[in-house]
Amino acid sequence: MEKILHDFLNHLAVERGLASNTIISYRTDLTGYLAFCRKYNLHNIKGTNKDFIMSYLFQLQVSGKSPATIARHLAAVKSFYRYAVAEGNLSKDPSSDLDTPRLPQKLPRVLSVQEVDLLLNQPRPGEPAGLRDKAMLELLYATGIRVSELVSLNLEQLSLQNKYIRCSGKGSKERIVPLGDVAARYLTEYLERGRCKLVKPGKTPALFVNQHGGRLTRQGFWKIIKKYAAKAKIEARITPHTLRHSFATHLLENGADIRSVQELLGHADISTTQIYTHLTRKKLREVYDRTHPRA
Repeated sequence: MEKILHDFLNHLAVERGLASNTIISYRTDLTGYLAFCRKYNLHNIKGTNKDFIMSYLFQLQVSGKSPATIARHLAAVKSFYRYAVAEGNLSKDPSSDLDTPRLPQKLPRVLSVQEVDLLLNQPRPGEPAGLRDKAMLELLYATGIRVSELVSLNLEQLSLQNKYIRCSGKGSKERIVPLGDVAARYLTEYLERGRCKLVKPGKTPALFVNQHGGRLTRQGFWKIIKKYAAKAKIEARITPHTLRHSFATHLLENGADIRSVQELLGHADISTTQIYTHLTRKKLREVYDRTHPRA
């Protein structure tokens, strides 16, 4: 089973071109499943069946895993078995009759325009790190890109003259995302007065660098945004994707069509983008209830 798992992960990386974080998630979940198999002396994939897989899911439930986590594990197991059947390691998929449970849609936390302004005004652009942080936050809100996409940006992916970035998203799919004037201005200031003081010339192609001159990490960015949210006294829980969610919602609230927002966010399926329409409908309801005389 370990050999099949190794081949499966290579298949995800090479043939399907999935992002490294997605492959790590598959590896983690399936390593847990194989450990469960070994616990019961099952080392051959042909020795597993539907009841055994259900026992594994029950064990996850008993251990306190959330419904979303259990659904993710099941999805990984089902993909693993489909691959095993396709490669001739199994004649029948024992997971084919197991349905992934439908989970209630969790609406993402979205900041108001006033809260975004408050957050984006926290960095101190008088120092190199402050210039970097201001440019990062403005870029995130201007483009709606993922944090993983932000920290992986290289200098050559930014065109300030034409005001766009070339962004490599999930599955290594590249897209062009436009920049606004404000983000372009702060990026220019960061490149002229900030980045050059944080990094030695030619040391890294990364657009955003840490205090040691290396590429900024997701964890590093997470610490930065938490710090500024605390300074802004924003009480709601902030996540690295909060500005992405706010970007999408504010566009839709101001009349952008959902297909354009889907393209900007890099969503493969429009159903992923449609979660933001729930948020805009909710706001419309609140406005109606507050303003209509017979609401």
